[in-house]
Amino acid sequence: MTEEIRNANLIQLHRIAAEQVDRAMSDPALAEAMSTLRDLSDRKRRQALFVNREYSAILLGHRIGAYGWGELIGHLRVLARNPVFAEYWETTREHRRSLPRQSLEARVGEAVDVIVEDLADDPDIWWVVGPTGSGEPLP
Repeated sequence: MTEEIRNANLIQLHRIAAEQVDRAMSDPALAEAMSTLRDLSDRKRRQALFVNREYSAILLGHRIGAYGWGELIGHLRVLARNPVFAEYWETTREHRRSLPRQSLEARVGEAVDVIVEDLADDPDIWWVVGPTGSGEPLP
């Protein structure tokens, strides 16, 4: 029961954040207020907000147990193939430095870093880039 309540709370928090992103994406003034990225056109800022929202939804799916580590890595491999996501990921590299090293977000961020680097080397084998999908990373 506790896990169900926790998951329901995570889903509700994600809904609230997604609604805020929707508002920001439809209004450049709100997008500028929401974003910490500098010197972006309105179009690029909205794209960054959207790909962050997509990344957050994938991460939420893993957090609530909808899929395991291997499936998470698979979803992230597909997302990382998108050039807009790759640009966003590089632009926000410094943002991830403040995450506690052992947190899920930091561990997933490290996995995405490997995926993005591997894709830059050989994008034709995208389905095998990055960490293996076998099991949760060690803490």
